[in-house]
Formats: sequence, C-alpha cells, structure tokens
Amino acid sequence: MAAALRALLVCFAAALLMAAAEAQLSPNFYKKACPKAMPAIRRIVKEAIKNETRMGASLLRMHFHDCFVNGCDGSILLDDTANFTGEKTAPPNLNSVRGFDVVDKIKAEVDKVCKDNVVSCADILAVAARDSVGILGGSKHFYRVMLGRRDARTASKSAATNNLPPPFFNFSQLLSNFNSHGLNLTDLVALSGGHTIGVSRCTNIVSRIVNDTNIQTTFAASLRRACPPAGANGPAGNNTQPLDQTPASFDTQYYRALIQSRGLLHSDQQLFGRTASATSNGLVRLYSNNPKKFATDFAASMIKMGNLKPLTGKKGEIRKNCRRPN
Repeated sequence: MAAALRALLVCFAAALLMAAAEAQLSPNFYKKACPKAMPAIRRIVKEAIKNETRMGASLLRMHFHDCFVNGCDGSILLDDTANFTGEKTAPPNLNSVRGFDVVDKIKAEVDKVCKDNVVSCADILAVAARDSVGILGGSKHFYRVMLGRRDARTASKSAATNNLPPPFFNFSQLLSNFNSHGLNLTDLVALSGGHTIGVSRCTNIVSRIVNDTNIQTTFAASLRRACPPAGANGPAGNNTQPLDQTPASFDTQYYRALIQSRGLLHSDQQLFGRTASATSNGLVRLYSNNPKKFATDFAASMIKMGNLKPLTGKKGEIRKNCRRPN
C-alpha cells in the first residue's frame, strides 16, 4: 500500500513538473521549428512602419489590448462568429484598434518561410510590438520576447469592455486595473510610456480640455482649436492629435510632457502631479531624464505583461487564419 502511494505521489509530482514546463515561455521557442520566423516578422513590421509610421504604435497597442483581456492569446484578432461576439467592437477597440491587415500579412509570410503553421498569432502580436518599438526607438528598446503562446478559440466583447482601462480613469483606478492583472505601479508608469508614439482621437481628449485643471494653458488652447468640444460626438471626434511632441520616435518625451502638464489624455496626466503618488511622480521624473532606465523598465514590464495567462502546451491552438478559429 505504501509503495503504491509513493508511486502515485511520484506520478503526481511528474505531472506537476510537466505542467510547469508547459506553462513556461521561452525566447528560443521557434529556434528549431522555424528559425526564419523572427526575421520575417521584423521585415513585415519594418515595411508597414515605412509605409505608415503610426502603424508601430498601432501594433504595440494591439498587443496591450490583447493581453489585458483574458491573457495574451490573440483573441483580439478574432472576428465575430455565430458562437461569440468578439473584442473588435468593444468600446475601447471600436474604430480605434488597427493593424489587423498587417498581422494577416505577417502570418502569411511566417507560414511561408516556416513551410507550416507553427507560429501562433498571439506570438506574432508580441514580437510585432517589440519590433515596432525597436524600429521607432533604436536598439536600446530591443528585448528578447518570451514565446510559446497558443491562440484562443473564442473571444469576449464584454471582457474587453470591462478589462481595458479607459482614457478617463483617475490614478487609483488605473493602478487598481493594473493590479488586477498582476502588474504593479512601476509597470503602470513604464508601460504608459508606450504613449510616446502614436495619436489619439479627439473624442478621447475633449473631457480633458473641458474638465481638467492640471493642463498647461497654451496646450489646452491649442487642443480646443484642434478638437472643438462641440464636435466631439460628430465626425470631428475622429480627428487625431499626437500623444506627445515626437509621435514617431520611441523616446522619453511623453514623461517630459507630463511634468509640463501637457499629457494628452486625462489618464496620462494622472501619473504625475497632485493626482499621483510620490512613487509615480518619482518614476516620471526618473524616466524623463534617464532613457536607459526607461528602456530597461519598459522591457521588463513588456515581458511581464506578455506572460499574462498565456495558453501553452495543448491549450488553445495555432490558428491558420488569425481572424477565425481553425
């Protein structure tokens, strides 16, 4: 009886070790299966950014919006089906998240060079995000992406609606949202630095223009001219403004803007000033003057975010088409 129990415990321990191994992501996951995959992804991302600089920010944002909704599983890419309404039409994503055609092109190219369907759409999002910031910011923003994610077979509009932090959140709401995903204050401030590239629609800016007092006067006046509050709910609401003064360069200008009360979004400016904690204020000042420290912390937080509830082992699937389950 004791021998049988010992054998059962050994089998149980082995099963736990196997499960732990399956759950581990690795930067070398495709080294043998398809060594050409990573260069292929970077090639298409570089081409897309050359055609439209804004695409780098779009690909970074897509990875963020994927990971914050049930983990980094490529669910944001799924079109609606008869069985579920996906994330694309959720308020945080509708008419906002973009770059799906670039992901399609990457997937086609990767499958071509790999001669098989071996690279997941979720991993493509993670690598494309890293390559985007690397291309727009130089090699100092190049970090090793952990790989081995598999793709979800379903998506949830309600989960996207409830889990993605909106631009009107205050500091405590932002921190609470990040904490709920296993991320801390440093992750919040570092990952928010992704807003150093790209643009935002006027509809997301108007409340800051109208209601906020922690905004630099001439900056507010220029935004009112560019984004008239009266037109926020009409076609003019889709007009865009740069998130900082260098929207095509992954740098630390975003943090310098916060110190000057020139954060574009309400949620951005919440990270610095009387609305924020002393730690948040300190991080903003640190990153504004220390690009190397920002690059280091941003990379660490991106890797941490990319490890949010990934599907690994036999969970999920490797989609042949990123827009629909196999």
